[in-house]
Amino acid sequence: MKFGSMLKDVLRSFTQAPVTEKYPFVKKPAPDRLRGKLVWNPEKCSGCCLCSKDCPSDAIELITIDKKAKRFVMRYHADRCTYCAQCVQNCRFECLDMSSTDWELAALTKAPFDVYYGKDEDVDAVLAKLAADKTGEAPA
Repeated sequence: MKFGSMLKDVLRSFTQAPVTEKYPFVKKPAPDRLRGKLVWNPEKCSGCCLCSKDCPSDAIELITIDKKAKRFVMRYHADRCTYCAQCVQNCRFECLDMSSTDWELAALTKAPFDVYYGKDEDVDAVLAKLAADKTGEAPA
């Protein structure tokens, strides 16, 4: 690099504003094909567990409550997910999708990274069972 062109760049930097984006305050729209948080539609799910079998990072668990009544709870570990969308591609019933709007997933603790999808009463039953398993008591 010649000294003259370098000096020209240095002098130009004194007169121009920086090219820094003010990200948290001014947000650009996310691309349509951005792979964000996993979204699950329980009405379409048949409980085949193909999504959890094909997940390379073991980020999906499908907990079956009643297969005939199609009652499932999906436990999604967002901290393990590599956002490869392998589960979305292999789902035969198209009940999984990667959100292009919900992609800001940073947190200070690990608790928000375990996401439970399903009906509220089913999720509460699964959480009660997990809590009882941790303490060694029978679920109420």
